[in-house]
Amino acid sequence: MNELIDRARAMSAEIAAARPDMEAHRRLPDALARSMSDAGFYRMCVPARHGGSEVHPATLVEVIETLAATDASAAWCVMIGATTGSIAAYLDAETADEVFADPAAIICGVYAPSGQAERSGAVYRMRGRWRWNSGGRNATWLCGGCVIMENGAPRMLTDKIPDQRMMVFRASEATFIDTWRTTGLVGTGSGDFTIDDLAVPVARSVSLMTDTPRIETPLYRFPIFGLLALGIAAVASGNARAALDEFATLASGKRTPGGRSLAERGTVQAAFADASARLAAARALLMESINSSWSDAAAGRAISVASRAALRLAATHMTRTAAEVVRGMQDLAGGAGVFHGDPLLRRLNDAQTMTAHVMIAPATYELTGRALLGVPVNAAEL
Repeated sequence: MNELIDRARAMSAEIAAARPDMEAHRRLPDALARSMSDAGFYRMCVPARHGGSEVHPATLVEVIETLAATDASAAWCVMIGATTGSIAAYLDAETADEVFADPAAIICGVYAPSGQAERSGAVYRMRGRWRWNSGGRNATWLCGGCVIMENGAPRMLTDKIPDQRMMVFRASEATFIDTWRTTGLVGTGSGDFTIDDLAVPVARSVSLMTDTPRIETPLYRFPIFGLLALGIAAVASGNARAALDEFATLASGKRTPGGRSLAERGTVQAAFADASARLAAARALLMESINSSWSDAAAGRAISVASRAALRLAATHMTRTAAEVVRGMQDLAGGAGVFHGDPLLRRLNDAQTMTAHVMIAPATYELTGRALLGVPVNAAEL
């Protein structure tokens, strides 16, 4: 799949040229989304039998890293669309074809169960309001998590866990609300959408807690939340690597009052080397965890709870280490890194915003720590 990585590199100029539009309108331009769709980025996790490329997760990471080196917002939108495409493996063949038959189809959405749905015959009637709808304004299909209701109350899977399903519907059926006014990932258009009362066929609903993929190929043995976390880590990794490169360019040209460049100062050299090592180590852990789990998946073995935990832990460590690295580079840049439009300030704002995602939030350390210590956990959470 090196061709996908080459396409990502080739799109650098187009993405960079679109950045003023992204920042002015706080969303991805439709023309850029079409270009990235044409390149096949949104279909990386769609099953091959439904027109996707069904890539190795390491390829997913490398493509997203490459895009993020140019712009984190563009990479984030691809990450959301690509990983959401994996739900095609959970749908029956006819429904998956309905959603993905159009080669230009883009599916985005929100996993959080912010809505409610109640079954009525062959449909669920859904309603709700969902936040963090990254890339949704470019999508042809959306999905939204719903708590399943019965007789006015949530249907419970256990005494503490309500039944939840993702409803898949056309983007034109949602009402978008412009709430995305942030300092980071500005171009993702991650605002809200609402559904007042929509009938969704039961076949266009998926439970990420109780359903299992209908396609038994290696990619769909990966935990879907782990796949999403890997995508987030890939954006963080590419953004941080670019921040190191941008600082190196700045450090070679910026002179201190004594006439030396920043790059000639010992403290800067040591800090830069330390940051480079920490980022490389975090990435190595990420790729090792991916390849270890892929070996099991490719051999037809279920990925263990410990391996699932290792994937989430590596993704969380990568994302949060990347934010620290970018923060360090912006700090070393001094006054050059505080102005609007400065690349390092943009990198920092993007990196810090990424750390707010629930898949790599600090609570993930507790979840993965329990699993690694052998304390019982709900595997579906990993």
